[in-house]
Amino acid sequence: MYRYDEFDRDFVDGRVAQFSDQVERRLSGELTEEQFRPLRLMNGVYLQLHAYMLRIAVPYGTLSSKQMRMLGHIARTYDRGYGHFTTRQNLQFNWPALKDVPAILKDLASVEMHALQTSGNCIRNVTADHFAGAAADEVADPRPYAEILRQWSSIHPEFSYLPRKFKLAVTGSPNDRAAIQLHDIGLEVKKNEAGELGFAVYVGGGQGRTPMIAHKVRDFLPEEDMLAYCEAIMRVYNLHGRRDNKYKARIKILVHETGASEITRQIEEEFAEVRKTEQLRLPEEEIARITAYFAPPALETKPERSGAFEAAKADSREFAAFAENNVSAHKRPGYGIVTISLKPIGGIPGDATDVQMEAVADLADRFSQSEIRVSHEQNLVLPHVALDDVPALYAALVEYGLATGNAGLVTDIIACPGLDYCALANARAINIAQDLSNRFGAPERQKEIGELKIKISGCINACGHHHVGHIGLLGVDKRGEEVYQITLGGSGAEDAAVGTLVGPGFSGEEVGGAVETVVDTYLKLRESPEETFLTAVRRLGQKPFKEALYGAA
Repeated sequence: MYRYDEFDRDFVDGRVAQFSDQVERRLSGELTEEQFRPLRLMNGVYLQLHAYMLRIAVPYGTLSSKQMRMLGHIARTYDRGYGHFTTRQNLQFNWPALKDVPAILKDLASVEMHALQTSGNCIRNVTADHFAGAAADEVADPRPYAEILRQWSSIHPEFSYLPRKFKLAVTGSPNDRAAIQLHDIGLEVKKNEAGELGFAVYVGGGQGRTPMIAHKVRDFLPEEDMLAYCEAIMRVYNLHGRRDNKYKARIKILVHETGASEITRQIEEEFAEVRKTEQLRLPEEEIARITAYFAPPALETKPERSGAFEAAKADSREFAAFAENNVSAHKRPGYGIVTISLKPIGGIPGDATDVQMEAVADLADRFSQSEIRVSHEQNLVLPHVALDDVPALYAALVEYGLATGNAGLVTDIIACPGLDYCALANARAINIAQDLSNRFGAPERQKEIGELKIKISGCINACGHHHVGHIGLLGVDKRGEEVYQITLGGSGAEDAAVGTLVGPGFSGEEVGGAVETVVDTYLKLRESPEETFLTAVRRLGQKPFKEALYGAA
């Protein structure tokens, strides 16, 4: 894992001291809220409907058990005993008192964490595949590259005041678990025909008011040119991105209005200039130095099949479902990657209590080399678990309400905080997620439906990724009533696509039944139990679902 160097420590400590002074001046009335706003945003502090919210960075979704334990301490000491894991692999505390935020930041700094660049028009927290360094299908661990990008982008003087926020994601697998095509810049680690490492580069993806899938601007970029190429992209955007209209300020709009081929030409031209200096060329020894931070743990040799694991599956239907859905293939025989679902049936997606955070930290120490990951699907991951240990891990998770075996299923719902917390929201999202979870929560029902991703946003900003849900729900305000629009056929994976609106929206009381109608239509029309919901929607088109929802035209 990444280790702070002296610059990181000194910079973060200095920022904490600086912000402490700014908070004191705000509380004394020396600073108005308008004057304080840009200062707090630089430190990850938002003003929501009912209180301030603090968003904490989790670079590329990787946490140590020590860091998770500190998050539990903060939740209990300064908040209301819980935190919310987000679709950007961050953690949000929704109820901190402003006077306590400097103390929280100081506690974070003590475990090499901070809240920098989690808000504002800058390069945001760099995200990555939550199975990084463990996945059986991985070409290379993407986290060293994400860390290099983090160092390059942190307080970058040229890119600290961009036209709008800017997001980067990196995956090391052809099976995209980082949603790279929905980012301003997405990088896929790959090898060329000579076996050399490099990247496919995507530019101009994003959701929000104008959802767009990124364009591939380079099929293969040599490893040493990663920073130079990203710098070139950022310069083109910083120069031409609109600052007169925040709704048209993202790079996706620049790419759309200028044209992908022309933007690619401009990037390549700027890249040639940047590369001339050689200052951003990545030397092999520097890549090796950063990669050493992410060296695989020294795992014991295990047999490929575990008798204890297989016996537990045969003995318990609940454990068998957990093993099928929440344990993924590891690159080392005899090990698995375990997803800890933060989606209990009827629960709030992404929330974890202080007790649960500390329990996960303890379990990471016992079973997963003290490593934890945060997924953009609002779950937690233990990346290195011996299959022999999964039954004991599962038993411990049951004690803490964390053993729901629904990863990737219909109740593994993504939802933003919505109108329960967010000042930008038009509608609630949490209650809709809870209703749907209860409707589909029966184990037999979930198994029958299979893989299905429901994603819910309480406003057009799309923090719940509704545009790319297999079923997406967008809450809107229609003459004072919360109404939910349904889209079908979206995906945030390697087959990325924006879902299609099926028709008029449904009230909060009606939308759960409408989603059930969509699911029942799929079950009726699928070719076989093996045909997934997304495959069936793409084969059938919108017509049968529209007819089921609204009647024949």
